[in-house]
Amino acid sequence: MGFSRQCNPAQAESAGQKLTVLLKEHISIAVEVINAAKSGDKTALQEADSRWQKNGVEIADFLSSANPYWSKAMLAEMMKMHLSTTTEEVVARLNKNWDEDIRAFEKVYDHILKMSDALSEGIVKQFPAKFGYVQISSS
Repeated sequence: MGFSRQCNPAQAESAGQKLTVLLKEHISIAVEVINAAKSGDKTALQEADSRWQKNGVEIADFLSSANPYWSKAMLAEMMKMHLSTTTEEVVARLNKNWDEDIRAFEKVYDHILKMSDALSEGIVKQFPAKFGYVQISSS
């Protein structure tokens, strides 16, 4: 992600650890969302989803600070879409609404490809020489 290029090795390690914590929280909260949806507890689902949304914003904030080509607004919107489409898929599957499950899966799949493209594009822009691009100076 460019942590090592933007900061000293200790800072890079710290940044990697912070990202790991955020992503582990992301998965832990996802489990809570699934369990709440499974049990039909709308209040618990709403609370877990609220924490998941907050975690998504934290991930977007963190990533946008690591790469100047990833705007916080873009990443926050992508995380929000990721979470909402994933929740739709979970609910459809738990309700055994297979037609909706298939539609939701396709939305999740399409969106995650767009998200991965945006992240990849930012990495290539940040480190063009690593991908065989020559940077031409404007002077």
